[in-house]
Amino acid sequence: MMSEPPITTLDGFDIHLLAVDAGYVPTADEPFMNPRQLAYFQRKLLDWREAILAEARETLATLQTESLREPDVTDRASSETDWSIELRTRDRQRKLIAKIEAALRRIDNGDYGWCEVSGEPISLQRLEARPIATMTLEAQERHERAERVTRDE
Repeated sequence: MMSEPPITTLDGFDIHLLAVDAGYVPTADEPFMNPRQLAYFQRKLLDWREAILAEARETLATLQTESLREPDVTDRASSETDWSIELRTRDRQRKLIAKIEAALRRIDNGDYGWCEVSGEPISLQRLEARPIATMTLEAQERHERAERVTRDE
């Protein structure tokens, strides 16, 4: 008799510690969003989030150690522009982390992989490319067309 996998909590998310082989990639030949697929996407999302947080820590450490007081006005302007771009990138990544955490909650709730509009499965290829996807490609395209029409009016 198989027992349930151990559960631990990481940043408020229940982590089902299922072993996923390093070479495992979900396929259409297996049941959609079975525990192995869920563990695969959960690991992918957690790794992605950790990579973003590591970059943010590096940026913060660099900001704390480097001075923006360049003696030359042109060098100072260039440094300020570089930091402005870096900080905008970090802000976009902060928003991305919120989407990653929402995807982790959907895994915990059993909603991950299903379109929030149609209720149909989101293709594994789409989830592989964009694991935070909440809609099928068709639903996303309809949504974007509707946004363009609304914006153009």
